Amino acid sequence: MAEKKTAKTAKTAEKEALTKEALQSKLVDLKKEQMNQRFQLAAGQLPKTHVLRKTRREIARVKTKLNAAK
Repeated sequence: MAEKKTAKTAKTAEKEALTKEALQSKLVDLKKEQMNQRFQLAAGQLPKTHVLRKTRREIARVKTKLNAAK
């Protein structure tokens, strides 16, 4: 169980280490991905609809980190 915790901590540390420019570029990429997912959903070609929610939440995480850096 301790192994899981360190792996999760490593992911968190990796995300926190991103610079402001890297976070902004990640935000742009996530918004493009979200737009593509919405088009796929409208066309009926998105088999896993839960990815919309994950993308939306990841965008919120990035925005939170950007605002905290100010």
